[in-house]
Amino acid sequence: MTQIRAYGQAIIKTHLKIHKVIDGDGLIVVDMFGKEEEEIRLLGIDAPEIKRCRKLLQDERETHLPGQLLMELGSKSKKFLSELVPVGSHVTLQMERVNGYDVYGRTLAYAFLQEGTCINEVMIKEGYAKPYNRYGCLALADYQQLNIRARAEGKGLYQMVANF
Repeated sequence: MTQIRAYGQAIIKTHLKIHKVIDGDGLIVVDMFGKEEEEIRLLGIDAPEIKRCRKLLQDERETHLPGQLLMELGSKSKKFLSELVPVGSHVTLQMERVNGYDVYGRTLAYAFLQEGTCINEVMIKEGYAKPYNRYGCLALADYQQLNIRARAEGKGLYQMVANF
């Protein structure tokens, strides 16, 4: 597994614990000192949606897959992430200076386990998320290569579909 990398100028946030896994690319963390919650969107990755929303409709159009199937894939992605980082797990966040927040105010970040494993990378490497370029990401080229390999090997969600 990849250890923490310096993708350009970064902001590092430590002493965080997983409070909730929202979906396959979203978490809520809590600061262990101030107990403040923060919603995190894993930078550079995209997992299928778990409920009906505008993004699901867009994904249906782009993938030509039915929304119900995409939501099933989204549930599998969320389950994998929940097992990778159970509630209470300690994480460190690395934010890129340029792309710190999305239009919904969520923090965009690479999340790392205590031993340095990048959660974003694992989600793509194991086939439970794909690269996402709506918000620029210095790891995008690496994520695209990992995604090609995961798809070719039929990992994760690629066991069920050719794309998502």
